[in-house]
Amino acid sequence: MSDDSELAIDPEASDAAAPNDKPASNLPFLITLIALLLYFAFQSLSLFSERANLGMVKANQDAALQEAQKIQTQFKLLVTKTSELADQGHVGAKMIMEGLQKQGVGFAPESVAPAKAETKAVK
Repeated sequence: MSDDSELAIDPEASDAAAPNDKPASNLPFLITLIALLLYFAFQSLSLFSERANLGMVKANQDAALQEAQKIQTQFKLLVTKTSELADQGHVGAKMIMEGLQKQGVGFAPESVAPAKAETKAVK
């Protein structure tokens, strides 16, 4: 009889030990999983916030960029007209064009020359 009681106790002891081991082994895994989930959620929110900030900065710079392009177009037109005056023999325009060429800005005659060549080819 003592053997029967020992057999009855042993399966209960092994059944009782098995459920205690299972939650203990899952707890570190769950903590790690939750920590990784929180980390990735934080990183994602941070990246979305940075993307929104960069979008705002780009939108703020668009107006300045358009203004700069407008001024650049006006400057090219001014240099082109000054170049035309210099070609006609205006002394002041020649001095301005020489000064621009010394500074490395003399790009207007290059853009005007092909247009004249095209008009001569058409005639």
